Amino acid sequence: MTTELYLLVLAASIVLLLVLTIAVKLHPFVALVTTTAFVGFATGMPLDQILKSIEGGIGGFLGMLAPILVLGAIVGKMMEVSGGAERLARALIRVLGKRNTHWAMMIVGYICGIPVFFQVGIVLLMPLLFSVARAAGMSLVMVGLPMIIGLFTVHCVVPPHPAATAVAVALHADLGKVILYGLIVGLPAAAVAGPIFGRMIGDKFTLQPPERLKQIAALPDEALPRLDVTLITILCPLILMISKTVFEMALGPKHPIMPIVNFIGQPITALFIAAILSYFTLGLSRGRDMTSLREFSEQAIGPMAAILVIIGASGAFNKVLMDSGIGAALKVVLTAWQIDPYLLAWGTALIMHIAIGGATIAMLTTVGLILPILPLYPGVDPALVAVAIGIGTIGFSHVNDPGFWFVKEYFGLSMPDMFKTYTASTVIAAFVGLAALMAFRFAIGA
Repeated sequence: MTTELYLLVLAASIVLLLVLTIAVKLHPFVALVTTTAFVGFATGMPLDQILKSIEGGIGGFLGMLAPILVLGAIVGKMMEVSGGAERLARALIRVLGKRNTHWAMMIVGYICGIPVFFQVGIVLLMPLLFSVARAAGMSLVMVGLPMIIGLFTVHCVVPPHPAATAVAVALHADLGKVILYGLIVGLPAAAVAGPIFGRMIGDKFTLQPPERLKQIAALPDEALPRLDVTLITILCPLILMISKTVFEMALGPKHPIMPIVNFIGQPITALFIAAILSYFTLGLSRGRDMTSLREFSEQAIGPMAAILVIIGASGAFNKVLMDSGIGAALKVVLTAWQIDPYLLAWGTALIMHIAIGGATIAMLTTVGLILPILPLYPGVDPALVAVAIGIGTIGFSHVNDPGFWFVKEYFGLSMPDMFKTYTASTVIAAFVGLAALMAFRFAIGA
């Protein structure tokens, strides 16, 4: 096949994926497998090779990811049931003052978003949001938008979130570096799109919390875990993974202590330690028994199944793109174009999010398109590419994004107001994040 035909098949596969997920409303797993098979057939791959590529792609992606995501979900669940998020919010508001409640809620979303999913974070923090907004005398949009953007930024950019982790694994990026870079680059994006933008527009929108949330009584202080315990538990896996990266840069990979550091700093080990720690700090020490911990773990692990099969299918899609010859065709074209790899990753993710809607499938589709061309850029930092994909995915959340509707229902905003608030803030976050990424890239010489 010619390069033009390969690119035509690639374009057709993206259109097919959009039609299957948006118009036909197929489950993303079925849509991805169907699209993967189409690519194999259309490029003339032998039938047995199509199956081998699908099996290899699924297995290669899930081998490391499955335990990471399950352990991360357990940590998030323990924080959810313990009241750790509320403890953190109360402490920040006490330190920053009521006038800076919008900044406090952005930080709460940014930190609490590390171990919990975007939607879970909204459910977890909304009762708290309404109570602190009322106490501070601020509009719900002014206080709520920073929290939402903090959650969504971390969701797209920072492992151990599923899509961010899958992108990092696919790119063979050091997870510690992805976490560190993601937190640094994501912070200005969340700050500008959240507290700063929220303060500019907050008083223009009048919202009332739903009755069911008005009736939720605030927990007494003694019913919440201690602040230091909460922070140590949430940040434990990040500290361990980032420490591995820092030790390697400071001591070199051949230092005698590095085998131990590498073992402890591996994502599976770090998250296993964090999960066991959360059982004690947020469970057993607060009067929970082992039966309760098992039930919480089952509740955390259950929803992972749907996410894991989607990630596995995206791995198959990536593998078939590589094995079919489409990856080589992309290299030929992009060699002639000479596009900056970080800008390309960001722009592709932005377009995929606008087109597909769901952040997870947009990120996984993007990495499948970006992966074949990375060898063209021998000096590129895979960790920064992973962050670029995450930052691009934040932008232009609209009606085909499930998260858009989730936010709309919880805030009770009209459709025009959603575009003026939430969609606008995601656009700001994506572009500010790109500027921060480029500045950080030049600062570290990548």
